[in-house]
Formats: sequence, structure tokens, C-alpha cells
Amino acid sequence: MNTFFDPVNNTAAVEQLNKELGKDGGRTVLISGCIDTQKVHISSAIASGYKYMLIVTSDEAKARKMCDDASFFNREAIYYPAKDAIFYSADVHGNQITGERLRCISRIINHSCTGEGVLTVVTTMDGIADRLIPVERFKEAVITLDYSSEIDTERLAKKLVSMGFVRTGMVENKGEFAIRGGIIDIFSYTDEAPVRIELWDTEVDSIRMFDVESQRSIERLQSYSIFPATEYIFTEDELKNGLYNIKKECDMQLKCFDYGKRKRTKEQIEAGNNLNKLVADVERTGNYEKFTDTIVADTVGLAEYFPEENTLVVLDEPNRLKECNELTLYEYNESMKNRLAAGYVLPSQTNKVKAMNEIIGDLRNNKKLILTTLDYKPEGFEIDYSMYITARSISSYNNSFEYLAKDLEKYKKNGYTTILVCSSRTRALRIVDDLGKLGIASFYSEDFNKDYGSGLIIVTYGSLHKGFEYPVLSFVVIAENDIFSARKMKKLKKKKHDGKNIASFNELNIGDYVVHESHGLGVYKGIEKIQVEGVEKDYIKIAYANNGNLYVLATQLDRLQKYANQDTEKKPKLNSLGGVEWKKTKAKVTGAVEEVAKELVRLYAIRQKVEGYRFSQDTVWQKEFEEMFPYEETDDQLNAIDDTKKDMESGRVMDRLICGDVGYGKTEVAIRAAFKAVMDGKQVAFLVPTTILAEQHYKNLVKRFSDFPVKIDMVSRFRTTKQQKATLQALKEGNVDILIGTHRLVSKDIVFKDLGLLIVDEEQRFGVAQKEKIKSIKKNVDVLTLSATPIPRTLHMSLTGVRDISVIETPPEERFPIQTYVLEQNDQLIRDAILREVAREGQVYFVYNRVESIQGMANYISELVPECKVGVIHGQMTEKELEAEMIKFMQKEYDVLVCTTIIETGIDIQNVNTIIVNNADKMGLSQLYQLRGRVGRSNKIAYAYFMYTKDKVLTEVAEKRLKALKDFTELGSGFKIAMRDLEIRGAGNMMGSSQHGHMAAIGYDLYCRMLEDTVKLIKGDIDKEPIETTVDIKVDAYIPSSYIEDEIQKIEVYKKIAAIENLNDYKEIKEELEDRYSSIPEAVYNLMDIAYIKSLAKELLIEEIKEFKSEVRFKFPKEYKKVNYIYHILLKNYKENVVLYFGETPFFALKVNTIKREEILEFYKNLLKDLIENSRKK
Repeated sequence: MNTFFDPVNNTAAVEQLNKELGKDGGRTVLISGCIDTQKVHISSAIASGYKYMLIVTSDEAKARKMCDDASFFNREAIYYPAKDAIFYSADVHGNQITGERLRCISRIINHSCTGEGVLTVVTTMDGIADRLIPVERFKEAVITLDYSSEIDTERLAKKLVSMGFVRTGMVENKGEFAIRGGIIDIFSYTDEAPVRIELWDTEVDSIRMFDVESQRSIERLQSYSIFPATEYIFTEDELKNGLYNIKKECDMQLKCFDYGKRKRTKEQIEAGNNLNKLVADVERTGNYEKFTDTIVADTVGLAEYFPEENTLVVLDEPNRLKECNELTLYEYNESMKNRLAAGYVLPSQTNKVKAMNEIIGDLRNNKKLILTTLDYKPEGFEIDYSMYITARSISSYNNSFEYLAKDLEKYKKNGYTTILVCSSRTRALRIVDDLGKLGIASFYSEDFNKDYGSGLIIVTYGSLHKGFEYPVLSFVVIAENDIFSARKMKKLKKKKHDGKNIASFNELNIGDYVVHESHGLGVYKGIEKIQVEGVEKDYIKIAYANNGNLYVLATQLDRLQKYANQDTEKKPKLNSLGGVEWKKTKAKVTGAVEEVAKELVRLYAIRQKVEGYRFSQDTVWQKEFEEMFPYEETDDQLNAIDDTKKDMESGRVMDRLICGDVGYGKTEVAIRAAFKAVMDGKQVAFLVPTTILAEQHYKNLVKRFSDFPVKIDMVSRFRTTKQQKATLQALKEGNVDILIGTHRLVSKDIVFKDLGLLIVDEEQRFGVAQKEKIKSIKKNVDVLTLSATPIPRTLHMSLTGVRDISVIETPPEERFPIQTYVLEQNDQLIRDAILREVAREGQVYFVYNRVESIQGMANYISELVPECKVGVIHGQMTEKELEAEMIKFMQKEYDVLVCTTIIETGIDIQNVNTIIVNNADKMGLSQLYQLRGRVGRSNKIAYAYFMYTKDKVLTEVAEKRLKALKDFTELGSGFKIAMRDLEIRGAGNMMGSSQHGHMAAIGYDLYCRMLEDTVKLIKGDIDKEPIETTVDIKVDAYIPSSYIEDEIQKIEVYKKIAAIENLNDYKEIKEELEDRYSSIPEAVYNLMDIAYIKSLAKELLIEEIKEFKSEVRFKFPKEYKKVNYIYHILLKNYKENVVLYFGETPFFALKVNTIKREEILEFYKNLLKDLIENSRKK
């Protein structure tokens, strides 16, 4: 980075400053005259001789920005998020931010031995004011394993639990570990992917990373260090003494509340009960996190995690830091005062935040660089050397290339070194090209280690928020944001591990309803091992009506599905074994499914015939437009974009549906398609269900297209008649490229000059009549439909070939995590949460789901936070009232919006970053997930508080629900949770409401399967419905508990084995089992062989393979046509072993005694393969 640093480091003043810093002990130097955009540059230049740089700034948004810029100047920069001093006592809080802190601590520790260059850590004042355990504890707790290590699994398990890991059956989230026999899986917060350690007896045999989704290994490692998964590491003795001290302190505090006296006020009684509960909870859970200060005598600050001699501590505007610290302390102390009085905390818990003078004391032996804009002496610091520097910010060029060119000529003439930083290489090279055309010489380079001399213009690739100029040093850096209107920084691509997406095998728990294809609806009762004639097998037990029990062979698991239906409250009626009612139900549904399939196939055939407009290939502008997208596209998103473009460039009319969760980037797919259409001179209609959404899309599109000559307009209730008239006229003349609107768009008076693309957003919210109108426009226009109800994979598969669907399942990278807290309802906390959000000029949703008393709740909130304005919305308002209130809220007339769950399908309001949900334990998971997704849509950290009623014993289901919420603080992992609830909804919308009843009758999975088969039949892909083969051979075929203990995982593996269809599937599962559970036992091999034999038999249309005393019979269906041909092959090749039977249902039998027992399965496989190959030759 010499190109950037030398101009500063070579000045006499900075050389003198570095000399001063180089003296022994703590030194403090000050540079005034700085501006925000250049502070990271000058501090990086000075820190280039150190191992670490710690930057402390006032608030989080600024810290994250500085961190982004620092990663341009230094090899590595990480952000250390502050702990939440006020809400640390929540029952459950999200782990993602804890994970960020742990990653940061692990980097600090590792950098001293392995890191090259400077490690920059950026934090806020709150981050450095926190009390932490000494860094030595982390260093001592790390476990390093390599191929020479020996492991005692039980001792390791104990150690991992003490390090904060949670033991589970299967590792899915960070902070978990699982032990299955000789295989140990660990997912540390410091790693991108979990690690699998396989043992040979007690020795480490292999260490490899694996993918969470598919649970398959990715790459081998030579060694592995396990970093703690908690910020609180205590010794046994400390915990013992800690508990004693907590109880002692509690007794003293109870005396203050006159505990034990007869006359006490209601408040005193309540406070006493709260204290007792606090101590009882600690004893019960063994969770001492809230009592660090009571337990650890020698807590330290973050600055003490860095080696003093080798670290430069940069303090950005100390006076501002002091203000922030005072504000935090005031908030904290107020909150603690109220909590102490109410018995929610003990006195030793109220000293979590350090004051400024204590922090300055901690830093006395450090090398400190103070940066200020104005020239003042910061309070509390002894300054050893100070200097002034002249720095200027770059005034924005607002997309004007001419002004930029003029300035560059001026800089060149004055002998400046000028560097332009672009966030895309394509754009950087184009700028060099464009400047060349104007006669200004510049060149592109990514090598910053040499001195380029003065008077040169260098264009490079990277990301900086803003540029800066040092007039005295003749050095200037211009960022892309200075030239073109500001946009967010694009994160540079991280290495991704390719996991194979696995279809959701829905975990079966005992007591779940299941559907068996032949017998109907029953209840799953678990796996039982049954011995029949000396052979052991696993059977799945299902209970039916009238005490009927059905035992299903585990190899036939593919005929069982979990019963999924929207109405989870109503218990479905069980079928009776052998009854006719299931047959009737199935027949009724079959008829309905056939109709749907015929209609789908008919529509598809018509669409194939209609000629559409062929759009041309992507232009250069298209490429540039796409590079300006400020986020990293997900793989699913890129696939959806590719599919859409291919459709547009093909000769047929596009009709594509794009499904994905809220905020997964569907709109960007539509925007790129719209741009493509406009490039070809076509107009685009963008149809949305509500006026507010129209307004939102309009703002979004105008911003996104700002650098290009595209005219965007909208028709909606927000526009006057005069404005609308002008818009319609311009549209007719072709002067509007993209028109956004509600169903007003499809009215008769709207005439397009040349419509090329129709985009329909949230199709599921339009009425039938409106959909018909839309269809009439559609005739030969390309259509792109966006839907927020995820369409499940299974339905998607069954519609392949009759509807073009792109599913976006991956959540966007690096959105800010949402801090999720689960806590008891508590006025003080509600007040704290609202005030904290309003203090950073944000707004709050308060979700209260009872319309009849919602006004009372709003009044209560107004009393609780009199300084805030409160609005109310609920579903019983008319659309106009709703809209009026929402617009007031969007225009910041209210600080808090008390609302029902009506907001879950709502719109994005970037400014709302706190949501408080009242009685969260009464809501379904997918609902809570949807609600939580309403915040965190900007670059601020968002908070979600799920409250349950005070002193209420949570039902087990509610507790599980709130626990699960903690796990899915990771964005998009809610997909797993929300999927089940949304599946039915999505499927219903897709297939039309009439199908709902049929889906409910036979369960969702079976419905999809029947639909898939019927579609194939009608299209002629298959000539008759596939038959189901059953195999019953006398060999031990089951999964022993010693191999897979966890029942859910066992069922998952049974399901995978039952789904084997060919040799590739067989090999794939063999690899997976060896990878996940080590070497495969005989019984499991037999199970896989039987599944493979079944798939071969199915291809030959064999209905049943059954073993009798002396023979195994292979039975064909009635009137099987190929029987003579197959018998011919059997007689030719297997004369010694077979007996042939003719008749209405033909079968052949193999004599068991002619083949060795251990070779029998191999013999069956070869025989069936032989029959298939020969029948193909025919």
C-alpha cells in the first residue's frame, strides 16, 4: 500500500509523530484537521508499522463504514460489535452477534502468531466500555487436534459443553456439536463450515470440513483448533463461590425489601419474589452469564486483549466518545435503578459499563493516536505530540463526467498523484477508456507497492465510501460514490462451499400424523425391531382407528408421507385398516388431480405455439447496470435472472413465476428484466396489489435507474387527475418506459405504444376478476410474476414442464442480523426498547393481536412512553383508512405503530428497526418469522423482542417455539421453519382454491406425487401409472442403533435408502453414510441392496418379490405382455435355478437352495440387470 501511505509517512511532521510513538511506554499523539473520509487512511498509514490497530468511534453505522474502508487499505479489518448492556438479561438472545465477537477475539489471538500485515479492529465506544473475561482464558480453552491426537469422546463432550457448545443429534447451526460413535461433528462460531473428526478407536483418523445442508464432507484439514462458543468461561471453583456470593447478596437485598416481615407493600412482595426467582433460575439452569462481575474478580476491557507495544489505538473525536459514553451510562443507570427497585437484578449486576476516565486509565500504557476535526485538547489525555494536517473532502460530481474530467486535468497540471477507486473492474476499465477519448492519460493498476511519481492518474478496483484530498501533499483519492450518485458498497465475494440442496424430509416425531398410500391416515408410533423366522428387520408402527396397527417395512418408507395440512388446530380423522373410506377419498382426489393436470398441460401447449418477441442479447449498458447492484447476488437469484433472460431471448412468450421469501431479491430479477426490455425499445408495465407498494416500487426503481436515461412513472391514488392524464398521454406516445400501478393499469383507457413485458408483483393478492383482465393483456406479451409465498420444492418438481418456475431459496448475504430477544413482559424493558430505537431516529412496530382491545394497548404505550407519538392499524379498518395511517407512519408522523399481524405481508419501511411482539408464545413459528422479517431491511442493526406474559408457565410447545426463534436469528434459516406452514398456502395459491380440500384430504406430499404422475401420463412421458414393487426377502436388513442412534436421523436415512432408483443413487448413499456415520454394517448394506433390487424390479414391472420356504417368487402384474420374452431369457441363462409359472398373474420362482446364502442378494441384482439389458436389446 506504499502508493497510498508514502505521501503521508514521508512528511517531516508524521516522521516526528512516529518517532514520538516509538518511545517506550504509553504515548499519546494528536492529529487535528482530519475529515471523516480520510481518518481511516491516515491512521492506516501510521499503523503500517504495527501488528494491530484498534479504532474506536462513536456509533455503529460509522464503525461499520470505517471497517469497510479499512479493509481496502489493510489486508484484514473486522468489526467488533458491542454487547447490549441493557438487554443482556433476556431469557434467550440471538447468537449471531455473539458469534461476530467470538470470531473477532479468535482473530486477535491468532494474528499474533500467524497473521501478516496489520489486523484492524473497529469498535464503538460501547464496545470498549464493556467488561470482559481476561483473554488468557480464551487462549487456554482452545483445543487443537491433529492426526497425532488421541480423544476420549466423553471427556471431550464435557469439555465442549463447558466451552459453550450445545450437544445435538445432528449439527445444523453454529455453536453445536454431535457425537455418533467414532464421528465427532463440531460447528464453531469462528468457522464458515462445520468440521467432522473421525476416530480409529481413540486416534484421530481424519479431519474434514462438511456442508451443513447435505451433511457431506468438502475438504480435508491437517489440524483443527476448537475455539470456545461462549464469552463466559468460568472455573468450577469460581462457579461454586459465585453461587454462594449470589445467594448471600440476594439475602442482603431481600432485607432491603423487608422480606420476612408481615407488613409489606405490594411492590416489596413482588420485588422479593422476583429476586428469589432470579436465584432459583441460576441454580436450575446453571447459566451464570448475567453474573460475570460477581464471579470473575479481574474483568478487563477490549483494549487489554491487544499487546500494548504492538498496537496502535486510534480514538476518533474523544469529546464525541465521551458524550456517547455518558449517554450510555445514563440510559444504563436509569434502567438499572428501576430494575434494582423491582428485584430484577442484584447490585453486583449493575456495573457492566465502564466510565470514560476508567477507559482512559486502561489505555495509559498504549500507543494512542487521537484524530479530531477541530483543534482542541481532549479532556483527560496528556498529549505528547500534536500536528495539524490539511484535508478536504471531494465534492460530489453527481454523475457529471465533464466536471470530473476538468478536475482531473487540473490535478494533473498541478502535479498531483490521483487515484480513482471503482467497485467494479468493468467500470474502472471503462473510465480509463473514456478518459483516453477526452485526451486525459490514465492507466489501470492493482499494484500499490511502488511509487508512481507525481502527475499520474491511476484507476483501480476496490471499495471506499468517499474520497479525500491532501492539498499540501498533492495527493487525492476519488471514490466511485463521489463520481456517481451514492450507492452501497458491494461486498467482495467470499468463497462458497457448494452444498447439495436436499429436499426437506420432514422430521417425523412420535405422535405425528402420516399418510400411507394404500391404507390412509394414521399416527406414527416409532420404529420397532421385529424378528420373523430368525430374521431381524425394522418396522415402522402406525396406529389406525379402532385399535388397528400397521407395521410397515422400513424399505417401503417411500410410501409413507408426513401428513401436512393448513389447519393444524383441527385433528384429522383417522382411517380404519381395510376400510373403504380411504379408497373413496383417493378416487375422488384422483379425479380432481386429473382435471388440474389436463388444464395445466393444455395451457402449456397453447403457450408453446404462440410466437413472442425475441429480445436481443445483453448490451454493455445491461452489464454495467447489473454491476451497480449494491449487494452480492445469491446463486438462486442468478439462476432466476438467467432463466428469465433466456425466456426473453427465445421465440416463445415468457410466462415465468419467481417465488421466494420476503426480501430474497425477487424485485432485482424483475428490474433486470425490465432494463433488458427497455434496451430493446419496449415498454414495461409493473402491476402491484396496493397503492403503498406502488409508491415503494416507484421510489426503488427511480433510484436504481438514476444513472440511465429511462423514464419511470406511476398511476395511483397519490397522483392528481391532471398528473395521471399527462402520464397516460406520454405512455401512448412512447415517452414512458416503465409504468407502475395498481389494477388501474389494466383499465381500458390505458394504452401502451409498444408493451413488451408485464411484471406482476404478489400475484396471490389479486382477485379473480382482476386476474382475468391481466390475462387479456397477456396474449403475446412476456410475463414475469413474483410471489412471496414460497412454493415448496415438491410442488415445484411436480409442475416441471408445465409451468416455468424459479425458486429463490437462499437468503441474501450479509444483511445485518436481527438481534432477537425472548423475555417476560416488563414495562421497563418495553420503554427501554422504544426509547433506544427513537433515540437513533428510528420507528417501532408493537404487535398486539387483539382488535377489540388494541386501542387500549395504544393508550397504555402512550402513557409508558409519553415522549412518543403512537398510531394504530388493524385488519378491520377499510383499505383507505389503512393506507392513510400507513402513509402517516411512513412519513414519520408516528414513532410507534401498534398493530395486529396485518403487517406481516406488508411493505418495507427502512426506518423501522425494532419490533416488539406481545404474547409471542401464542403465535405460530412461521408467523413470528414473517413478523421478524419486517425489520432489519436497512444497514442498522435491528431488534426483535418477543414477550410472553409475566409469571406465566409457558406450555412446552410455546417454549420450543421461542427456543427455535433463537436458532433462526440467522437470516433465511427461517425458511426451514416457515416452509411447513407456508407450503400449503403456497400450493393452494398455485393450484387454485378448489384444490385445497383435496390437499387436506390426502395430505400435501401425496397430492404432489399424484399430480406429477398424472401430468407425465397426460403428456405421454409414461404410458401407465407407475407400479409399486414390494420386496420381502429373509435377510437382516435394518439400521442398528449402534450405527445411528437418533430416531429422526434414522428415518431420514431410511427415506433416502427407500428412494434409491439407480446405481448412482446407491453409490451416493454409500458415500454419504461412510462420510457421516463411518463404515457401513452388513445389515445396512443388505437394506441398500434390497432398495436397489426393488428399483430394478420396478423397471421390469415386477409387482412383488417374496421369499417362501424353498423359493423366492417374482410376481408380474395381471396380463403382463412381455412375460414370454422374459421367460425366454430366464430359460436361456438361468435354467438350473428357476421355475416358471403361467396364468392370469404370471410369476417365476428361484430355488433358494441352489445359491449360497451370502451371495443371494448379489445374484438377484445380476439377474434383474441381465433381464433389463436383454429386454432393451429387443
